[in-house]
Amino acid sequence: MNPAHEARAIRRGEQPPLDSALRRSVRIAAAKADAAARIPFPSKHHEQDHDMNPAAVDPTARAEQATELQTQNRILEMQLIHESLARAHMQDRMHEAENQRLVSRVIRARKLRQRAERASLRARKALAVALM
Repeated sequence: MNPAHEARAIRRGEQPPLDSALRRSVRIAAAKADAAARIPFPSKHHEQDHDMNPAAVDPTARAEQATELQTQNRILEMQLIHESLARAHMQDRMHEAENQRLVSRVIRARKLRQRAERASLRARKALAVALM
């Protein structure tokens, strides 16, 4: 098939199918780039850098790691912000409920005191009437 005929066979909005050799070469190139970007972890004790030389680490990889760490910290911080907001909201509601309970106790005590005062007044009047 000629390329002009192949272009006509593709419908509008569709991508032309990639050649399998091209796909394979793209995958190989991506794998090589990933392998080159990674710093291999030493498998043996004698392969480890005991001086912890920072020059052994690629600065671009360190910058990528720092960026990824900042992103993870930002995500964690956002989750913690929501948790702390929820915790503060619950604490506010708990304080409000405690204040309402205290107010209801004070109101109830005032009503009971007024009821006791009225009962005492009635008892005094009854005693005064009985003594006359």
